[in-house]
Amino acid sequence: MAVPIPPSPNAASPLFLREPEIRRGVELLYFGYAHLTRSIDAGLAAQGLGRAHHRALYFIARKPGLTVSELLALLAITKQSLGRVLGELGERGLVETRAGDRDRRQRLLRLTPDGTALEAELFEALREKMSGAYSSAGQGAVGGFWAVLEGLVPEDERGRIFDLRK
Repeated sequence: MAVPIPPSPNAASPLFLREPEIRRGVELLYFGYAHLTRSIDAGLAAQGLGRAHHRALYFIARKPGLTVSELLALLAITKQSLGRVLGELGERGLVETRAGDRDRRQRLLRLTPDGTALEAELFEALREKMSGAYSSAGQGAVGGFWAVLEGLVPEDERGRIFDLRK
């Protein structure tokens, strides 16, 4: 008679919607994100920048020509906060702004070569952390992880995420 193998400590309980399982998910999300972002903190600090600067660099890199209003919607921060972040990135020669082709009032954002290099360096640290975690979890877990995270985003905002893949 075969001896049953106990479930992996990473396996979800069949009662995955109960409070202890939900709390574990919230805790793992908090701690996982904290460790992921810490992997780039030293690189940002060396530049005198913070996480808000990184988020702006990241999304501008993902979608060159992004408008200020699109970035504002992606980051969900105040206009004043974004203005400060973009001002500092512009002063450091990391981001450039130009007027829109059709609407001259639009401000289109692009990374400069220095901004591109910094964003790539920061992304490499994130890539190492994420690929290590993906690798240890296995391919099947990655899709489930994405589905859970996607489920946290309100349906009317998911289009912004999908637009980044273009």
